[in-house]
Amino acid sequence: MTPLGWELKQRGHRVTVIGPLDAQPNTLAAGLEFKAIGESEFPAGAIAQMLDQLGEMSKLAALRYTVFCLQKMAAICLQEAPKRLKEAGVEALLVDQATPEGGTIAEYLEIPFITVCSALVLNSDVSVPPHYTLWNYNPAWWGQLRNRAGYTLLSYIAKPILELIADYRREWKLPPISSSKSLYSELAQLSQQPAEFEFPRQDLPKYFHFTGPYHNSNARKPVSFPFEKLTGQPLIYASMGTLQNRLTGIFQTIAEACLGLDAQLVISLGGGFKSESIPTLPGSPIVVEYAPQLELLEKASLVITHAGMNTTLESLTQGVPMVAIPIANDQPGVAARIAWTGSGEVVPLGRVSVPILRKAVKLVLTQDSYKQNALRLQEAIRRAGGVSRAADVIEKVVATGKPVLSV
Repeated sequence: MTPLGWELKQRGHRVTVIGPLDAQPNTLAAGLEFKAIGESEFPAGAIAQMLDQLGEMSKLAALRYTVFCLQKMAAICLQEAPKRLKEAGVEALLVDQATPEGGTIAEYLEIPFITVCSALVLNSDVSVPPHYTLWNYNPAWWGQLRNRAGYTLLSYIAKPILELIADYRREWKLPPISSSKSLYSELAQLSQQPAEFEFPRQDLPKYFHFTGPYHNSNARKPVSFPFEKLTGQPLIYASMGTLQNRLTGIFQTIAEACLGLDAQLVISLGGGFKSESIPTLPGSPIVVEYAPQLELLEKASLVITHAGMNTTLESLTQGVPMVAIPIANDQPGVAARIAWTGSGEVVPLGRVSVPILRKAVKLVLTQDSYKQNALRLQEAIRRAGGVSRAADVIEKVVATGKPVLSV
């Protein structure tokens, strides 16, 4: 969201981020205003502690815990955000799709809002698998039946959040929720994905825009890196993100799988561990707590990733193929799209071993089709328009107050 805010600020808009205290450093680094909510419930460090706990989970356990955390944050937003938004003089709201209470707050304040899909598109559609599954696209009747069952389970897990929102809507005398789709904007919905990185959907509204990713190094805190240690060999960049990256042993397996290849391995721990807490890994890869990811991707031949949406799209923006090891939340769905587009290989977490991972790495490094498909998606991202196109849509909504239809 910060690159989007940065772009809007360059266009002369005042941009304020509403969130817990742990969001303040990145927000200020992007040059945006910040208003804290939940300072007693979420003091500085609280979100980091929740992410530490989440980072040790996978699959449905992680999904349930994520919903629990989102429910706690939703309660705080519904209680405090209206007042903060009024104080800041906010006239339009950008709502991350993973915070569905935001639309209800905008309705209550009678201001327009736009849904932003920062992660995988969450709109339910029985023609595509739910975001938390590794299921591939299958239009057959049994595939749709399987998808329907997956959405039913997701609705059950997310029920506490929807009930909380429904309680506030009754209190605020707003119309009841007809479905989860009614919580998304009817003016514009923006997705970081290019359309080519999404399964064929049958049920998106006409005001849904696949704009491509929002990347901007100016909106990030600078990170140092020993570039002088790069040897000039093909670079394998491994990052398991900043959330589900505390599963011990994964970096050891990655290092062993890359041992002996004509390539140099760089591992970003993403804050999950301190670099000094990691034992010496086979092959002596460069190991850093955080990495300047955008700069390294410009040099990379392959990315080993948890299939988080940001890393995936940043890799494809540079035309770099991937080996995905999805862990939880929308990562399996992102990985399924990596496989479907042919831009990489997927190794499910339960099957990760040195021989299987080494085979996938060698395949992606040596078979040209992966690189060509990554370059195809790179071109699709270039055409999509990215943060500039997204800002155009936002400005049009704010100026007209009417839905902006996709072309």
